[in-house]
Amino acid sequence: MSEWAPRRFWQDTSIEKTEGGFTVLLDGRSVRTPSKTLLSVPTEALAAAIAEEWRAQEEKIDPRTMPFTRTANSAIDKVAPQHGAVAEMLAAYGDADLLCYRAASPQELVDRQNAVWDPMLDWADRTFEARLEPRTGIMHEAQQPDALARLSAQVHALDNHALAAFHDLVTLTGSLVLGLAGAHQTHPADEIWDMSRIDERWQAEQWGVDEEAEEAAAIKAEAFRHANRYFAMARSS
Repeated sequence: MSEWAPRRFWQDTSIEKTEGGFTVLLDGRSVRTPSKTLLSVPTEALAAAIAEEWRAQEEKIDPRTMPFTRTANSAIDKVAPQHGAVAEMLAAYGDADLLCYRAASPQELVDRQNAVWDPMLDWADRTFEARLEPRTGIMHEAQQPDALARLSAQVHALDNHALAAFHDLVTLTGSLVLGLAGAHQTHPADEIWDMSRIDERWQAEQWGVDEEAEEAAAIKAEAFRHANRYFAMARSS
């Protein structure tokens, strides 16, 4: 039995400026979120991306093909009511950042981590005056509170739409620093994603590729690229 899916009910898709930003119209009626709130986004570029997703729907609506709409819904329905809690949860990644937990051996893996991750910790220190220190092994060691506070301030300053995208930049990589690097576009999104995959790539080289793990990683990589695009478009003037 095929799953039920809502059918396309409109002909014209357009964008309209609102008091708080931009919204998408279907035959002149504003799109609303699952909680029935007006779908309003901060930039015209973001509204255009959402409008294009609706315009591209055929006989039946497929939410899987509408990532910009989904993220906007999340920003409005999920992030906005608990902005502080979401920001606090993401800021907490700084105290257990992926980039700070290093292998003790083999030396080739140690060297790879140091070569890629040290410059990113240096960037965070230069940019935010927040020095996170690497450790060997997996046992948690707290970072300096002042460094964590400076990074936390960056997260709390994000608006709802930027924070919704930032959530994926951080949680998909396991790194607050890499999330901030994506937000600041220090490197192309694919390069930042690869920085988070050093350990996995090392394991694949030693033991061979796990096809299921690679498929799951490819889905996450695309989600990271989308979050990177959404963040940039939500912040563009």
